[in-house]
Amino acid sequence: MYRILVPALLVALLAACASPTPYQPVREGYGYSQQRIEDNRYRVVFRGNSVTPRQVVEDYMLFNAAELTLKNGYDYFEVADRHVDKSTRYVATYNDFAYPTYFHRFPYDYYGGGMYTGDYRPIARYTATANIVLYHGRKPANKVDAYDARDVVQRLGPTIRRPPPPQP
Repeated sequence: MYRILVPALLVALLAACASPTPYQPVREGYGYSQQRIEDNRYRVVFRGNSVTPRQVVEDYMLFNAAELTLKNGYDYFEVADRHVDKSTRYVATYNDFAYPTYFHRFPYDYYGGGMYTGDYRPIARYTATANIVLYHGRKPANKVDAYDARDVVQRLGPTIRRPPPPQP
């Protein structure tokens, strides 16, 4: 009985403590990262944990691209290439519901019986990656993959959840 109860309680406790990845530089494998490719070209990545929804991962990646654009003195960015990867693993939980049986039939003794049931639960993690090009001036109206950096920061800013400040 303890073989089932203790792991189940630990999983429930960890799940209760889990929260979506905040907007932060990569920490423990989750958060944003940037790589400069050329003077005005970057690769931006945001990796979320298993409780961070896909939409949040994509928004945080765009927000990071906008912040990077403004930090470098540019006005807008164009997404040259973008994709979202989903990695899924499955966690199994088992119910150990076995009752031993003993049958005696001459000339054989038989021990057996029992039943094991299990449940598989998918755990998905999303990673959004974009190659962006930074530009000066007004964003062209006809470019659908171009974003005004100030507008992105203004619109997505209120939805950004940052990590809590460190405790003294």
